[in-house]
Amino acid sequence: MWQYQAPLRDMQFIFEHWLEAPSAWACADAFQGLDLPLALQVLEEAGRFSAQVLAPINASGDRQGCRFEGGHVTTPAGFAQAYRAYVEGGWPALACAETFGGQGLPQLLDAALQEMLYASNHGWAMYTGIAHGAYLCLKHHAPQWIQDLYLPQIISGEALATMCLTEPQAGSDVGLLRSRAELQADGSYRLNGSKLFISGGEHDLTENILHLVLARLPDAPAGSRGISLFLVPKLLPGSLANGVRCDGIEHKMGIKGSATCSLVFDGAKGWLLGEADRGLAAMFVMMKSARLHVGLQGLGHAEAAWQNAYSYARERRQMRAPLRPAAVAADAADPIHFHPAMRRVLLELRAYTEGMRAVGYWAAHLLDQADPRALRLAELLTPVIKAFFTEQGFRLSSSALQVFGGYGYVAEFAIEQTLRDSRIAMIYEGTNEIQANDLLLRKVLGDEGRTFDELLAVMREEARADGGPFGEPLAKLCDKLQAVCGVVQEQAYEDREYPYRVAGDFLRLCGLALLGFAWARSARVCRQLPESDPLRAQKLQTAQYFFAYELAQVDYRISAIEAAKASLAFLD
Repeated sequence: MWQYQAPLRDMQFIFEHWLEAPSAWACADAFQGLDLPLALQVLEEAGRFSAQVLAPINASGDRQGCRFEGGHVTTPAGFAQAYRAYVEGGWPALACAETFGGQGLPQLLDAALQEMLYASNHGWAMYTGIAHGAYLCLKHHAPQWIQDLYLPQIISGEALATMCLTEPQAGSDVGLLRSRAELQADGSYRLNGSKLFISGGEHDLTENILHLVLARLPDAPAGSRGISLFLVPKLLPGSLANGVRCDGIEHKMGIKGSATCSLVFDGAKGWLLGEADRGLAAMFVMMKSARLHVGLQGLGHAEAAWQNAYSYARERRQMRAPLRPAAVAADAADPIHFHPAMRRVLLELRAYTEGMRAVGYWAAHLLDQADPRALRLAELLTPVIKAFFTEQGFRLSSSALQVFGGYGYVAEFAIEQTLRDSRIAMIYEGTNEIQANDLLLRKVLGDEGRTFDELLAVMREEARADGGPFGEPLAKLCDKLQAVCGVVQEQAYEDREYPYRVAGDFLRLCGLALLGFAWARSARVCRQLPESDPLRAQKLQTAQYFFAYELAQVDYRISAIEAAKASLAFLD
């Protein structure tokens, strides 16, 4: 009753026309051997793996969940076999450097892969999702001998990795963590402490698990400035057991196929990554990758919800629609996708999903460019992608459930699983509230709006290039964003709390604006397609819908930002 097919045609449209990625690859030394046919072949194979291997074990993995016995975790039936197929396909190596055995392909291709994995089976993809971030962290901050030993294991899929930050008393405020590390005579460290909510902290997919652990040295300063990062393998060289054990797994609302573990480090042996007391700087290399991937989780959920809601709406007949296309034969009842209320929901699903795909892939494409401006823009986009995409993934899954009516509330149609699975993405890897603060206070106000102005310049350039009906509204949208940014900057001088009060609305405003930018460009470049190509008409129709209906929310968000000049009451 549930299906997933990778949206390969839309992915190709974004690669070829929206981003013009093949031209950029041809100019980059790192991607000289890559062209569009090869990229499409990779996407096709990734789509086949997702649809044929991962999607069939999504619902069963949710029903079965993980089993914890004697310190060991058994993943749901089929998960270990799927991981072996993933490794045999070379997917862990996709966007890793050839120096360590990787394929050296762009982050853009990896972003498309991640979307497919999360859309087809979020619980399974949690085990592999952090691997690329761990690879980047070790590549930039590990001593050479650690790189030589462990990077090939990550890239080959021989080992999986975790990110161990959270403790019972230290969630978003990592400065409160208590785990300790003590230097040993051989240059290693002994770690003691406990961590919780560790995705993939124990499992049966790989023999070894590489834990990246935040802990304090004995003489460390208080707070977040006194945190160091360590690599702590489950198995030491020679397959010797290390002093780390799983103390239990959580029973959760969703992603039940993912083992969310409590870990105890009892004299575990580890090695320092990066500089002492500067662990957050090293960890953020990993977290930046993770936050982009979490945003792609929201996109994946939206895509799965859209596909299945659309399919169901074309089959389910209820009542007579007020209007129907002339070519449709009269019947006692019409498919519900003819009814205006359902058309509105389905158009919203398509507009947000395809718009988010363009923006998310753009961020990944910016990361592939060895250009400081591109990297600044990617940094600015990351908190928007993480927070806005995951919020929309949950909201759109709920909207899709409404299409199914009562059937959506029962497990038979699995949209209820998509809704449950999507909710966690708004919380982990930095809550969406933290992302909003990061965007406004650090990325916009922190550099006095310079990078934000660069983003507006890109959007204005698109507005000028548009020869259709969307250039003018996009230009006006840019004017509104610039004015709002000025208001926030001015008000922040007078009221220190004001930016925190408006951060959420500012991020949502930016998300809507980026979708406007995405649809203006989509409408312009889709005219390169033949008139006989159905995608051309679909893109133009959806762009028209977005500008007519969804962009109206911009003024609401601006009003909310203005209204927040009034202080919030304190609760007793």
